[in-house]
Amino acid sequence: MRNGCWLLMTALSVAPAAAQGVPKDAQIAQAVLAAPEDRRAGAAVMGFEGGKLVSLRPGTNDMVCLADNPAAEGFSVACYHKDLEPFMARGRELTAQGITEDKVRDQTRFDEIKAGKLPMPKEPRALYVMTGKSVDATGKVEGAYTRWVLYVPFATGEQLGLPTRPAGPGAPWLMDPGTGGAHIMISPPRP
Repeated sequence: MRNGCWLLMTALSVAPAAAQGVPKDAQIAQAVLAAPEDRRAGAAVMGFEGGKLVSLRPGTNDMVCLADNPAAEGFSVACYHKDLEPFMARGRELTAQGITEDKVRDQTRFDEIKAGKLPMPKEPRALYVMTGKSVDATGKVEGAYTRWVLYVPFATGEQLGLPTRPAGPGAPWLMDPGTGGAHIMISPPRP
């Protein structure tokens, strides 16, 4: 998917049998791996029970983390600032309605932000995504890779002095400039 939020969009499509195989404590421990270390203990965590996305743990700080979807191939967890939850929840809702094409789902949300129907913070907010091939029983992620996204609604490349296309491995760039979902992508080179 385009912006690293695919896990957040497909979270509702988990198969019930797969969801029952990952204990709650393991889901929480794995989900918070994407968050900055000083935010992990207080992060709210959403995960999977009985094939549905549910709250596994309430939060005491500004982070929301989403556990790995056991029905999806590979490993992917994400954490984001709690002010982004309406935006992320709307993406999951659109996916559940069958809107799975990134451009259509994103444009729907961007239009709703512009119309004032979907709240989006005016100040920058962060999203962290960790992916990998798999995770073992000890919580070690094989091929762990973390990338960062900084949402900067309605920002343009000119305002920020950033390119609007990838400029090279690890170089920050602005995706979806000028929209309510404008965000800076920071994807370090893969090992």
